[in-house]
Amino acid sequence: MNLLIMGLPGAGKGTQAAKIVEEFGVIHISTGDMFRAAMANQTEMGKLAKSYIDKGDLVPDEVTNGIVKERLSQDDIKAKGFLLDGYPRTIDQAHALDATLEALGLKLDGVINIVVDPASLVERLSGRIINKKTGETFHKVFNPPAGDYDENDYYQREDDKPETVKRRLDVNIAQGQPIIDHYREAGIVIDINGNQEIETVFSDIEKVIEKLK
Repeated sequence: MNLLIMGLPGAGKGTQAAKIVEEFGVIHISTGDMFRAAMANQTEMGKLAKSYIDKGDLVPDEVTNGIVKERLSQDDIKAKGFLLDGYPRTIDQAHALDATLEALGLKLDGVINIVVDPASLVERLSGRIINKKTGETFHKVFNPPAGDYDENDYYQREDDKPETVKRRLDVNIAQGQPIIDHYREAGIVIDINGNQEIETVFSDIEKVIEKLK
């Protein structure tokens, strides 16, 4: 079973990915983990990625694609299948992934797309507040401080402010839509309603995967 999971920041993609891996035993492949492993193992692509990172440069697509290909060619993938998380991030990377899978004799069985209304994501992501004295993190809506708290005792990080969150979501939507469209044309996208309790979302995902098996 070879899967890709997609969703906007705050949609619960990480939580659901962990549950899928635990329940179905597929290999979780996230971009960060792949880079760290490739650099630690000093693979050809890992060394190349490190040379860019050490200079503070962005790692070019061809190196990222190479690291993905290295990881997907390992024996555990054919034995257990994979769940790709955080890649592809652009339509060019999606085309590169198509070529990689074809070269390795693998195919993508499904793209799990966790759909959440962007307006509610702004509320989810911009509600985080931090206690100025203790550093404790709370959420204005989902996990507020106890009792009647004084807002002056709390602050928000710049990247948690609503306007910053909205900009980040807009960028993700613009980047992600062509990828979703690409896989939708292939008939392998399954939309999952992410505006539900975590367990309900996973139950919906579970049913979908069982059908794909």
